[in-house]
Amino acid sequence: MTSTYYMLSRIFPVVLFFAVGCSGGDGSQGRSKAASSGSDRPLPAEVPVFNQDSAFAFVAAQLDFGPRVPNTEAHRRAAQWLAQTLGRFADTVEVQQAKVRAFDGTVLNISNIIASFDPENRSRILLCAHWDSRPFADFDPDPANHYRPIPGANDGGSGVGVLLEIARQLSMSRPNVGVDIVLFDAEDYGQHEQATTYTEDSWGLGSQHWARNPHRHDYNARYGILLDMVGAAGAQFKQEGFSMMYAPNIVRKVWAAARRIGYGAYFVDREGGFVTDDHYYVNTIRNIPTINIIHQEEGSRHGFFPQWHTMDDDLDIIDPNTLKAVGQTVLTLLFEER
Repeated sequence: MTSTYYMLSRIFPVVLFFAVGCSGGDGSQGRSKAASSGSDRPLPAEVPVFNQDSAFAFVAAQLDFGPRVPNTEAHRRAAQWLAQTLGRFADTVEVQQAKVRAFDGTVLNISNIIASFDPENRSRILLCAHWDSRPFADFDPDPANHYRPIPGANDGGSGVGVLLEIARQLSMSRPNVGVDIVLFDAEDYGQHEQATTYTEDSWGLGSQHWARNPHRHDYNARYGILLDMVGAAGAQFKQEGFSMMYAPNIVRKVWAAARRIGYGAYFVDREGGFVTDDHYYVNTIRNIPTINIIHQEEGSRHGFFPQWHTMDDDLDIIDPNTLKAVGQTVLTLLFEER
């Protein structure tokens, strides 16, 4: 696999699509206030207040491009918008371009997008999500949709929306640690549900490439947090299996922070299943202890939210309150680091 990089500076001129809702007022963020929408507990001092309406708008903006499937025009335009938007907030933004081969032999042109805050700080936290859309609605109840791309509102779009809002907050107030936000590409181009043979490591192609070829050759972080499917109404985040295997102390730290600020109903104290997701490759290839905040549901056919890998994974299922629970928890964790 080959890759190239290009970099944007923080002053990249771009117009940001941003909607301010009732909880955000004019977009300014307070400190040490009660977190709205789901928690009435005061936040620790100096922790920014996560704006769920802004995060929701960032999810909607992604869907406006259409399905973000590699090798499509929608994918190319979305990548450009993501890099430009992060360029308004971060100190540096780099786009790692590469060619990877999918399970069916298709060569995919991918872009991992990396935004860094305080890049000279050697104490770093990694935050990540995947920004691509699955090319196959292979769990849709209508077989006619099984080879159509999904909108990808929750599966992909929600994690990116939360991270874009966190980036916006970090542009106004900084924690004591450096932060890297990595948006992985080609996570969801795994083999089709109807495939007759198993293809190992067909998922997480962008994270596999980055883990072997990071944007800094000696890159390391104290720990990482992956956000995947973090926007559906009524979501519950169990303690995912590989997260507990590779970074149990980080799982406990995140879940304790969520409970402390009033989001224990979302972050439930139960172990979930093992999910081969981007964090698996960050753990096993890059050796950075990384956890996955991911919506799992017991009793469903596939173990995830009902609209997973269907045409119904659209904006209608996104709840700003869920985005808030996740975003406020991660922000709290960042600003409590010393």
